[in-house]
Amino acid sequence: MTAPLLQALNKFNQQHILIIGDMIADVYLHGEISRISREAPVLVLLESQIRTVPGGAANVVNNVASLGGVSYAIGVIGDDQEGENLRETLHKNKINTQALLAGKDRKTITKTRVLAGGRATVSQQVVRIDREYDQPLTPEQEEALLIALEGLIPKSQGVILSDYGSGTITPKIRDLIIGLCNKYNIPNMVDSRYAIGDFVGIDYIKQNDAELSSAVNKELTTPEEVLEAGKIFLTKMQAKGVLVTRGEDGMLLILANGEHYFIPVSDKSEVFDVSGAGDTCVAAFVTALAAGATPYHAAKLSNYAAGIAVRKIGTATVTAKELTDTILKFDQE
Repeated sequence: MTAPLLQALNKFNQQHILIIGDMIADVYLHGEISRISREAPVLVLLESQIRTVPGGAANVVNNVASLGGVSYAIGVIGDDQEGENLRETLHKNKINTQALLAGKDRKTITKTRVLAGGRATVSQQVVRIDREYDQPLTPEQEEALLIALEGLIPKSQGVILSDYGSGTITPKIRDLIIGLCNKYNIPNMVDSRYAIGDFVGIDYIKQNDAELSSAVNKELTTPEEVLEAGKIFLTKMQAKGVLVTRGEDGMLLILANGEHYFIPVSDKSEVFDVSGAGDTCVAAFVTALAAGATPYHAAKLSNYAAGIAVRKIGTATVTAKELTDTILKFDQE
């Protein structure tokens, strides 16, 4: 197994992957604990650092790039400081942001995590502050994205739709992507938190076990129940495959040809933070397919990549070297 996994990984740098969806700025505000406030029984923090990390669809974009792929960010952010910080971070990672629009009428979606600590203590998240923006795209913004996709998809090797429910992937955009990917035989995958049923005809679908349970409206408690639900959902969605992430139980890949694979977690020793691990999974899976891997090999790669991501604190990326080292250490097939 190791040889085909590494062969695919070594071709990641030749793959142009388009990621369209809801771009989020994950803001981490670090502070040192100063005292207890006299106004209320709360901590007073002295701000020590603020950093912006790509989140949501932007985390998928970032992971494709860190894994070695040529990454394109397609979506809309606000014409604000958070949006500018997000764009700057992506630029530093050599990501193409030509189709990342800045809307004057929009606000960049942010998730601000406040972390408190001291000189002798580990920083811990004490609160998260979300700024949502779910207003529909303007006709002009939608048209600009459609034009960009029409030009970019025929030149790409893979497309990822990352839908966090904030309205970037409109019906017109969704239908155009599915149609063009079918026309040019380009592998594609959707990760949709709230509206997965709208993506009938997509190649591959990523769901966690809770999302799959909601999609089939049935509680899933055993591996057999997850498998049966996945098969039903696969048929309903007319897809080539469904990849179900199952936390400490690994992944389940179900294919339209009748094959299925339970893929165990490689290393359960250290799980610090699951933030963004699904984004890492999707990025690795589609880039591997683009590089010529079979769906099973792509799922194996994505499983290893997600396993690395959960051992990092916060929204994190995985590098090609980290993935190579993990494959060499754990893959025995």
